[in-house]
Amino acid sequence: MPIVEVEGLSFTYRGSRKKALDNVALSIEEGEFVILTGPSGCGKTTFCRCLNGLIPHFYPGDFEGRVVVAGLDTREHEIWELSQHVGLVFQNPENQLFCLTVEADVAFGPENLGLPRHEIRKRVNWALKATGMWELRHRAPHELSGGQQQRAAIAAVLAMRPKVLVLDEPTSFLDPAGAAEVLSIVARLNKQHGITVILTEHRLDMAAALADRVIVMDKGRVVLNGPPGEVLTSEEARKVGIGIPKVVRLYELLAGRGLRLPRVPLTPREMALLVAEVAGIADSA
Repeated sequence: MPIVEVEGLSFTYRGSRKKALDNVALSIEEGEFVILTGPSGCGKTTFCRCLNGLIPHFYPGDFEGRVVVAGLDTREHEIWELSQHVGLVFQNPENQLFCLTVEADVAFGPENLGLPRHEIRKRVNWALKATGMWELRHRAPHELSGGQQQRAAIAAVLAMRPKVLVLDEPTSFLDPAGAAEVLSIVARLNKQHGITVILTEHRLDMAAALADRVIVMDKGRVVLNGPPGEVLTSEEARKVGIGIPKVVRLYELLAGRGLRLPRVPLTPREMALLVAEVAGIADSA
């Protein structure tokens, strides 16, 4: 059974005549790493808000359809309850960090659930170590770099022990080094701990190789949904205008000149290995 099931989801914000989401239907399996991408204004952030109940419980508007996460219908369960199953990491970590220390921020969620002290300590310690923030736990959030702040925000969400981690463009305020650091943490959480990851992202050069699946949205609809290599080489992806990774563009350029690789590479290293493999075959022939 999928951990996320979305059926006929449409939403229009109050005061707007335009649908932010228009009849979205998809499912995500437990343990998947899914990238959600598309041009600005395509509905990615609105979709993320639907997954943890901010829509329809916080943002008013016209909601149609059904969203079920970890077996819970988001219309029938409050945000505080859903937060124990699906965690949302915002684009700007400063919107989530407000305590005097990183450790206090990470403890905030479990404390508000009224959990026993030993359970809170166990969760906080695990989340800090899982995100590489243990050594910085006594630091004030404003003293941290952008990448460290985002890792602290992820730790605060992880302390709630969610089954699904939703990240809304978490690298958009970060330099390449900070972005790589955050994406590495997210990939590790997915592979080592089995947490389902839904990542909205423009930087596909860095993120595409991590994903099991890429979903492309445009004008509130899902227009592409499939393996990264298949989606990123499709004509529809170019029409929508997403940022095709440079290595995929190189793959297509080589194919146009007669060098066909056995699969679509998603990293420069994979490209180099595939080219060497094909060149080796050609030399032996």
